[in-house]
Amino acid sequence: MQFGIFDQNDRGPYPLSEQYEKRLALIEFYDHVGFRTYHMSEHHATPLSLTPSPSVFLAAVTQRTRRIRLGALVYVLPMHHPLRLAEEICMLDHLSAGRIEIGIGRGASPHELDYFGVDADSAQSKYVEAYDVVLQALTKDEVNYAGKHYTFAKVPVDLKPAQLPHPPLWYAVPVPEGAAWPAQNRINIVCGGPIPRAREIADRYRAEWMAAGRAPEQLPLVGINRFVVCADTDREAMDLGRRAWPHFYRSFMKLWNIHGTQPRYARIPDDFETVVKNGGGVVGSPGSICEQVSRIAGEAGANYFVSQFSFGDLTHEEVLHSAGIFAREVLPLAHERMVRTV
Repeated sequence: MQFGIFDQNDRGPYPLSEQYEKRLALIEFYDHVGFRTYHMSEHHATPLSLTPSPSVFLAAVTQRTRRIRLGALVYVLPMHHPLRLAEEICMLDHLSAGRIEIGIGRGASPHELDYFGVDADSAQSKYVEAYDVVLQALTKDEVNYAGKHYTFAKVPVDLKPAQLPHPPLWYAVPVPEGAAWPAQNRINIVCGGPIPRAREIADRYRAEWMAAGRAPEQLPLVGINRFVVCADTDREAMDLGRRAWPHFYRSFMKLWNIHGTQPRYARIPDDFETVVKNGGGVVGSPGSICEQVSRIAGEAGANYFVSQFSFGDLTHEEVLHSAGIFAREVLPLAHERMVRTV
């Protein structure tokens, strides 16, 4: 069992420069206590993310950390020129001494795609082509590609990543049928949503992995992402989550509300109690948090638990205290076999 961090870097209680500095200090703490990976989102034109350029922010993180692995979850490929993104990934991998992980996706918000001039109906095909080009640029000395959206002929590639043939790949899977492609291509996955659906995704991923004739002990990471609030008592933890959630929810829903639409897959309740009741949040004291994490990971069939500690108006000190309890009580489980993997 391994443990990571997911961070939207949504609007918090601080001015922007101060939020950046406090977040970098928080990631230094994640590095120090032993979390495996810091994953960050990419969103645009929304307070859901105040770090819309993952590569820029991760470049700063590489210089403030030493062990923790780092990556976007995900780079929204239709919004990036694939050759330039491959160059950024190579730079980051060397700046971090080989700690970069690459999350890829088409983008969850059609409104953000539209703001960048990307037609949501063509985003999937553009994503597939961009992925092919990025992988070719990372692994070959020359890019040659002819597609509907991208055409390249004899483009020389001088930069190569520190991790060969390329850094580990990640894909966010919203539905069980989406687990087949990453399993067939040895790509790590993470999912949110209800625990029963997460279990369906994990089971489908393992089935596809085994069908390909691969050894179960070589299974990539199958992750589940949850909001986490730890405090000295269960009641205090719930009170913190209840206070912070409306701020996060407003940021999450801003663009959807402007356009009068709803997320297709990533719908979330407007109250924190329901988040916790549905298993989307883990709230507890030192005496209860370990059992909750073990149970959720087991029910979901996950071998990777990803915590979102910072959201809404939680202060830097509150998040540090929460993550510190988790690190002390839960991270030792990384040395135990918590769930059956096949």
